[in-house]
Amino acid sequence: MAFQQELRHHYGPQVHLIESPFLNGLLAQLCSPQTFQPEINRIVEVLYTHLISITLNNEFDIEDFTQDTRMTEVHPDQKLHGQRVSAKQKAVSVNLARAGTYPSHICYNFLHFALAAPNVRQDHIFAARVTNSKDKVTGAEFGGMKIGGDVKDAHVIFPDPMGATGNTMVTAVDHYKTHIAGPAKKFIALNLIVTPEYLKNVLTAHPEVVIYALRLDRGLSPQAVLEATPGRYWDQERGLNDKQYIVPGGGGFGEIMNNSFV
Repeated sequence: MAFQQELRHHYGPQVHLIESPFLNGLLAQLCSPQTFQPEINRIVEVLYTHLISITLNNEFDIEDFTQDTRMTEVHPDQKLHGQRVSAKQKAVSVNLARAGTYPSHICYNFLHFALAAPNVRQDHIFAARVTNSKDKVTGAEFGGMKIGGDVKDAHVIFPDPMGATGNTMVTAVDHYKTHIAGPAKKFIALNLIVTPEYLKNVLTAHPEVVIYALRLDRGLSPQAVLEATPGRYWDQERGLNDKQYIVPGGGGFGEIMNNSFV
């Protein structure tokens, strides 16, 4: 059972669309054309800190614990009892450069608060869209990667802000499944914004992938579809323009996060 309130939808139990007025407001600020660096990365840090915290609570094993506190010396019969994330679990945060570089670093650092240091790793993949002559995305190309070992029994986490077409996510999960020793315990995508097209593409290719997102954008859908519960008319929903950028979206996050518009 999820601990966080989520948007009701028909995309399936693998999809978690977080409902948080605080995070939604921050994400709207991030998408504003009046928001620039260094405020952009400051907002991204808050958003991904919340996302990875929600993911730990919902997707990782929880254990009971008992421990002393600073008051145990005075009251030796009183111990602290509670629940926490089991530190024995393994996690890999995957940097899908370039939009995913800073989000992955945030998640990688955060995971150390809950898991034993030897069980946490960060991998790096340089990914780029492949487009045709009409600027339509046809796939994803990996220009290089640094993967630090196997993913057996690990939670493999992909903190990628914009879930647009899903091609990069599909290719990345494909690579781990076919080239990296496993099997992984879970594949988890952490997105700030997703489109219906992204959800369909990723879940068709890899139905076991768990997806967490802060916002669903389907702004180019017909009005009657927009008024229905998300996913009810999935095939009629549209969140990508002809150049396959998200609408209303926030522009290219790889560009704005790095101040590099090429």
